[in-house]
Amino acid sequence: MGLAFQNDLHDDFGMRPAAYIPYGGADLGEMLAVGRAVGDGDDTAFFEAWMASGDRLTAEALEAERRNLVASARELHLRASAFYCTAYRPLYGAPTDARLLAAFRKQIAAFDRGLALSAHPVMPVGIPLDGANMPAYLIPAVGHQKDVRPLVIFTNGYDATVTDMYFASAVAASRRGYHALVFDGPGQGGMLYEQGVTMRPDWETVVRAVVDYAITLPIVDAKRIALSGWSLGGHLAPRAASGEPRLAACIADPGQRSLAGSFRPLAVKLGASPESAQNLGEVDQPVMDRLWQFVTGSPVLTWKVVQRGFWVHGVDNLRDYLRAIEPFTLEGRVDQITCPTLMTLAENDPLASGTLQFFDELRCPKTLLRFTAQEGAGDHCESANRSLLNRRVLDWLDGVL
Repeated sequence: MGLAFQNDLHDDFGMRPAAYIPYGGADLGEMLAVGRAVGDGDDTAFFEAWMASGDRLTAEALEAERRNLVASARELHLRASAFYCTAYRPLYGAPTDARLLAAFRKQIAAFDRGLALSAHPVMPVGIPLDGANMPAYLIPAVGHQKDVRPLVIFTNGYDATVTDMYFASAVAASRRGYHALVFDGPGQGGMLYEQGVTMRPDWETVVRAVVDYAITLPIVDAKRIALSGWSLGGHLAPRAASGEPRLAACIADPGQRSLAGSFRPLAVKLGASPESAQNLGEVDQPVMDRLWQFVTGSPVLTWKVVQRGFWVHGVDNLRDYLRAIEPFTLEGRVDQITCPTLMTLAENDPLASGTLQFFDELRCPKTLLRFTAQEGAGDHCESANRSLLNRRVLDWLDGVL
């Protein structure tokens, strides 16, 4: 989708807010201006340019509050939160960078302030899970803030946070008359950065805690709770649906049967036997060395696997990372998904390579939605035309619920 940033990784991070444009998370001119400010600079330049823009928006928000321009103040605080959370992506990795933590705290302060200024103020809650707290927000349906309505629970992937999920999905759902619940689970956002809680494969346990909370809310129709996941959430959501029978619908954007699946063909290509590639954590050391060379030879893969993957899973080497991702699978669980399930397939999304095969295995009522480059929606999570994705998914959900 590249437009504004000079290296591939910066372009991937810096263009993500394009998905939020229809929902008030950014505007194109602002993104291009940050790109110009970064120029051919490094990760620090990227971080500082986005932070400066976030600080500018926060200052405008506070000025709007001072003048009692509540609607503008709300919009500006929320937009600032999207800018802060874009800033620190290149700084991913353990030990947690102090700048990342400072930016995240600004992000959440801005997000909380913006939501508190809503006509029906939204406050953060903590959903308990194994001695930790999952930060969560219930965004009520527009025009139905006090009515009993269906709920969509949104689950993130590897590196997005409540702010990203809010702009990418929750705003659209709430405009359509759904209550929306966004949360950071283990290995995500505040749980990882502030509490050091790493990712876990049994997402059914995570979502069970969220559903337990949701059904206590008087405005939630407990018979009509859907779960929607994007990016890695396209694996986590079906995994949750395989063990949480209270879900009335499941959306996987894109559907992914396992986390290790995409690594297996690469391991075979680099010398592993097809048998040994069935358990990546145990491949021979020469193959592991070649895998390591392959990963570290690419800045994008270095970020995805070493900076992000190691940190999110709480490991410090490739073998332990591959061991950690093996249990993220629906092997033996696909038949336990019984609710109507929607899977997306964007034509240029590498994470969607196994979606069709996974979709064919489903025995529940199921729908596959394809998205194309011709529609401007061929990339990962349809991020350049997110409104098209939301419209089609919510149309499907209207029919199911």
